[in-house]
Amino acid sequence: MNASHDSTRFLRIAAWIWIGYLIAMALMDFALYTPQVQSMIASTETNPLQVQPLPQNQPLPNNPQVNPLGQNPLGQSPLGQQNARPRNYLLPVYLYYAVNSFVALLFLLFAHWDDIQKKLGSFYYPLLLLVISAAPIIINILVVPRFPQGPLSNAEGMALRQLPVLFVALALVAWEYQLPHIIFFSISTTVLELGLILFASIQSRSIFVFLFIAIIRTISFIALGIFINLLVNRLRTQSESLREANTNLSHYASTLEQLAVSRERNRLARELHDTLAHSLTAISVSLETAKAYFDIDVNKTLEFIDKSLDATRKGADETRRALKALRSSSLEDMGLGLAIQRAAESAAARFHLNLTLDLKNPMPTLSPDVEQTIFRVAQESIENIVNHSRAKNFSVHLESDVHTTLIVQDDGIGFDTKSKEPTGHFGLVGMYERAQLAGGKLKISSEKGKGTKVVLTI
Repeated sequence: MNASHDSTRFLRIAAWIWIGYLIAMALMDFALYTPQVQSMIASTETNPLQVQPLPQNQPLPNNPQVNPLGQNPLGQSPLGQQNARPRNYLLPVYLYYAVNSFVALLFLLFAHWDDIQKKLGSFYYPLLLLVISAAPIIINILVVPRFPQGPLSNAEGMALRQLPVLFVALALVAWEYQLPHIIFFSISTTVLELGLILFASIQSRSIFVFLFIAIIRTISFIALGIFINLLVNRLRTQSESLREANTNLSHYASTLEQLAVSRERNRLARELHDTLAHSLTAISVSLETAKAYFDIDVNKTLEFIDKSLDATRKGADETRRALKALRSSSLEDMGLGLAIQRAAESAAARFHLNLTLDLKNPMPTLSPDVEQTIFRVAQESIENIVNHSRAKNFSVHLESDVHTTLIVQDDGIGFDTKSKEPTGHFGLVGMYERAQLAGGKLKISSEKGKGTKVVLTI
């Protein structure tokens, strides 16, 4: 198993948690033992004859509470420790934090050392996991029993000292491995702890306390590890689902983009058909007629030639306008309101129509897709008016409150709305599709001889 990027990141977080926990515990021990040291110093100064330390490894007679090894597994202080010098009194505490800090800093170094990760390969994660699991137990069992009397120097205190770091190790196991590994971790840490307790010759009464705590911890670790592992598996499943959804969404967006390009090409093809193709057809008919009248009536011939020239000029103007629309970016340059205003005023000026504008400026911020949809619907509606409606007047209304509403209305000849694609009216299906894709609603109402009204609501 190669340590993934997330696993490495969690190892680094675990290292900082370990170091932070040691700092917190050091402050707690400092607060607990400082009054005792001060009391010993004061007692030494007032009654120096009372300070008579016992030789190491020599128990007091008639005091079975004192460990023959000079240790203090139950937190009961031998008289020799009570009368020891303050410097030696806290030596086990200093040793505990020195060794723990060294191992934790080494763990932190390895967690941030990318080269060692590459060299160790699949052994990298298990090795660091072994360090953070075993080191606290070994140091705890071998050093804490020598602590001076205090709330955290007995069996319960020893269990509490190592528990937070073991919780972090459990989380690392549950993140990277499955249920059998969690059970193995929980049992192996318990076996290691109990084996070290027997090796250290802890008193029999304390062994039962350690055994009871170890059993409870093992059961708790297995239950908590299963819970964490279930959460991790669910998280990974959701992440995989999100990746698949993102891939599908990207594919869908690409398809929509291609569809939009295809629709725009079709719209431009229809627009060119309405302008350039019609103009060329009219020119062709006029020239054929002029050719027929060439030997019969010169005046008629000249008249048809003039019509051809006029149709040519109009066709050229329409072609330039279509090409300019392809090059322009009025929506990006001027914003939605001004872009619609420019399109409407340009159409009214070209075809000598009366225009009524009611645009609420400034408009609120809309997404680019929504702005593009509104502008395209307005543009298409205006083009239909000037090309097919034979209207004299038209109006454009745009406002935004809870919803953004666009209304384009004319007094032209109208058409039958029941027809899927009315003759001469191009782009209606595309307008409906644009509105639907933007999450809006398009309504077109028209009657023959009574004009047309287009309402877009998003």
